[in-house]
Amino acid sequence: MEPAALEKFPSPGKGSGLRCLRRLRPGELLFRAEPFAYVVTKEQLGGVCERCLRRNEHLHRCSQCKVAKYCGKSCQKEAWQDHKQECKCLKSIKPNFPPDSVRLAGRIVFKLLRQSVCLSEKLYSFSDLQSNTEQLSEEMKEGLRHLAQTLQLYLKAEIQDASQLPPAIDFFQIFTKWYGLEDCYLSGICLPVHQCAVL
Repeated sequence: MEPAALEKFPSPGKGSGLRCLRRLRPGELLFRAEPFAYVVTKEQLGGVCERCLRRNEHLHRCSQCKVAKYCGKSCQKEAWQDHKQECKCLKSIKPNFPPDSVRLAGRIVFKLLRQSVCLSEKLYSFSDLQSNTEQLSEEMKEGLRHLAQTLQLYLKAEIQDASQLPPAIDFFQIFTKWYGLEDCYLSGICLPVHQCAVL
């Protein structure tokens, strides 16, 4: 179904909702969306393609970072926009490796900086995700601050001065917007963030 046939509406105390503007047929697909950003979990690296997430024993490794692996040239080419900046960051911190949540936050930052819009963002954008700061204990907030500092170090190869970023890109707030969603692993393979998580 096209997003034009759907509308977003506020649901006080519950966030937002999505409703159809026309009559539906039984079994009709209402909405399908690509994740805003995702990363293959550290445990699955090398076993699945970074783009299509298919398991494959004969994956081709990125010649630069030596971390990302792909089914072939087609998947590598499709993934390049998401991997290009990440690739430099991964190379710059070797032999260390960032936690999955930091890699995912890095991809979110790069996508926000590119200001690229996908079909699903016509209904919801990353900025529509609610911050969960008020629901976090001080201990959890401190943990997220530590992750935000780790993210800043990880991104240093691409973003030398985080204070020069647009105000909408706040490393701590990025983590608070999807905190609690990190349990939504896709079959234990990857960690996705969907803008539709606001529903």
